[in-house]
Amino acid sequence: MIAPEQTAHQAPAPVEPPTPAPSPMPPPEPPPPPPSPFAKWESLPDPDLLRWRITDLKVRIEGSMVARRVEQLYAELAARGLSFRPPCYLSTEWLTPDRIPAVGIAFYLAHPRLIKLERAMMVEAEGESEAECMKLLRHETGHAINYAYRLYRRSRWRELFGNMSLPYDPHRYVMRPYSKQFVVHLKGNYAQAHPDEDFSETFAVWLTPGLDWRKKYAGWGALRKLEYVDHVMRTIANHPPEVTRGPRLWDAAKIRSTLDNYYKNKRRVFGEGYLGFYDPMLLKLFTATPAASGIPRADKFLSSHRRTLIQSISDWSRLPKYSVQELISRLIHRSREMKLYIREEPNQTLFSIGISLTAQLLAEQTDYRDIGNGA
Repeated sequence: MIAPEQTAHQAPAPVEPPTPAPSPMPPPEPPPPPPSPFAKWESLPDPDLLRWRITDLKVRIEGSMVARRVEQLYAELAARGLSFRPPCYLSTEWLTPDRIPAVGIAFYLAHPRLIKLERAMMVEAEGESEAECMKLLRHETGHAINYAYRLYRRSRWRELFGNMSLPYDPHRYVMRPYSKQFVVHLKGNYAQAHPDEDFSETFAVWLTPGLDWRKKYAGWGALRKLEYVDHVMRTIANHPPEVTRGPRLWDAAKIRSTLDNYYKNKRRVFGEGYLGFYDPMLLKLFTATPAASGIPRADKFLSSHRRTLIQSISDWSRLPKYSVQELISRLIHRSREMKLYIREEPNQTLFSIGISLTAQLLAEQTDYRDIGNGA
């Protein structure tokens, strides 16, 4: 007998469908990048950018390619066992203020847009490539360590390098390319400019990673200087410097000049020494009566070889490319006015021009000097 509360057949309780697993949440979108601190000027065309004051650019070493290169410099010093780290800042040009152990780095290197402007205004941007930048950093560090430890006061230093008090112009000095009494680091045999430059260049060679300076300079008089640097760096390696601070001269953060005025001044200084009358030189190089038809015009020839001439003459004369370009531009203009033609085979003409213009530039140098007056 079935109890009244029971049934003969009871259907099974319905099975609840499984709760679907929650679908994975899409990853949150990354936050938008912060606006560039340089957004107000980095996209401007040159004429508009030139109106900006250097101080208002707000460029910094931090976060720029300069920062990585300064860190590389510090790593090289550490690898040599030196505790000294020169403070670096952005300046109007590459420099180390006299007797101040700090390195000024050209401000335009802190931003690609400013490098582009520097090239447009001055033909080249000194220190743009990593190799050239590191050479300059090692050289300026040589000045800084010399001043920090007052090495120039040591009798052996003076015996090897000379007297620091000697006057000099870093762009007007007698160069002896054949001399083995000086190392070769920066172009223009710059070690020969002054005892201070001689030491800095020697230090830079000593610091260069992977360079076997003993082998490279074996048999050179400069080897004694390198051995002295090697010795004195070991003696000061863990000693604190005697001079640790000084004003940051020509600090880009404080330069209220506009870029336009800065480049006007820079271009004037780099080009002012080469004004003159070039007709006698042009008439030696070219002729107003071509020997045959089809002979290239002098102005066309100079224009087509402008880049090669600028590079080679700048290397040989130790002068900025902008200065060389200025002279070549004047010669192109004047040879067009005089309706001149080349008088020799093109390769021989190019060789003659290179020699003549190098000699002309060296002969006409006046008070060429570095913007910012740094070493």
